[in-house]
Amino acid sequence: MAKTAQHPVLVIMGVSGSGKSTVAGLLAGRLGWDFAEGDDLHPEANVAKMHAGQPLTDEDRWPWLESIAGWIRQRTESGTPGVVTCSALKKRYRDVLRGDGVVFVFLDGSKDRISDRLAARHGHFMPPALLASQFEALEAPSGDEHFITLSVSSAPSDEAQEIIDRLQLDAGDARRP
Repeated sequence: MAKTAQHPVLVIMGVSGSGKSTVAGLLAGRLGWDFAEGDDLHPEANVAKMHAGQPLTDEDRWPWLESIAGWIRQRTESGTPGVVTCSALKKRYRDVLRGDGVVFVFLDGSKDRISDRLAARHGHFMPPALLASQFEALEAPSGDEHFITLSVSSAPSDEAQEIIDRLQLDAGDARRP
């Protein structure tokens, strides 16, 4: 892939347990970029629903997606690079987030591998029982979407470095206008 825009916003996407938060945190730290954990932008009602093992509906997701889109717009309009996590499972969700300078990084893995990761995770509001619904909803990025796909088969630090390498990013990209 050609060098990415100088001040991109990377949306680290995939099903729960794919490593979005870990990889995004590593990326933001290495690059010195702004970082937002998309889960923190969920309304309390969404968190309670997921904690109770109930999948979110599209109606539940729209306000959350608009919050993430607002965070992205603040950065793209000011020329500030950033990294945000968001499951962004469906194309219509990504359409809300898309824009100039936005790159989706799809962390792709098998149901078995991600299920193992979820089983080892503690203290997260997303129960492993909802993983099947996430895979059912998943529409992998394609076509005109600006994205890269990364297999979740390596250590998160290696995955973060692969993203940096494939998008030809460097810490110098973090300069403020």
